[in-house]
Amino acid sequence: MNSDRMFELAQALATAKSRQDVPAALKVLHDDMLLETPAFGTSARGLAENEKVLTRFFTSFPDYDVVLKGHAANQDTLVCWGRVQMTMTGDRFGVTPNGRRAALPVFIRFAFKDDRIVREQFFFDLSELCSQSGVSTDAVRRKIFGDAGVRQLAVERHLPPNQDTRQ
Repeated sequence: MNSDRMFELAQALATAKSRQDVPAALKVLHDDMLLETPAFGTSARGLAENEKVLTRFFTSFPDYDVVLKGHAANQDTLVCWGRVQMTMTGDRFGVTPNGRRAALPVFIRFAFKDDRIVREQFFFDLSELCSQSGVSTDAVRRKIFGDAGVRQLAVERHLPPNQDTRQ
């Protein structure tokens, strides 16, 4: 697949997601689609799981909007970068957000099969999202990953596990 077609599919997915249009998003995804969001510790395989994950995501971030500003590709992979804006709502993450819209840089890695997107890895800074949303990164990490995730972050930063790891 050429890079123009890859970017066309990625842009179609970005547009559908920015409209919170799950059926349109699913149209550009392969049946074996794997969506990974490391910041949230989630992955979804197949169209049914992706439909469920996207629907849940848009409940938590009802005004999600992504703009792809650039991209690079080889024969089978496309990497895009850009900006996402979204407002954290509800209590999915065990916190009460401030209701402000966060603006974050993102990069997204795509793989393709049969003229569809078969894999998306969506990367952004969870700490920055939490900061802009007025919530504790530690509390969100604890909700997502449990106490082990917070302890791992403390080890990575050489901090006692009960010390606040926000910067």
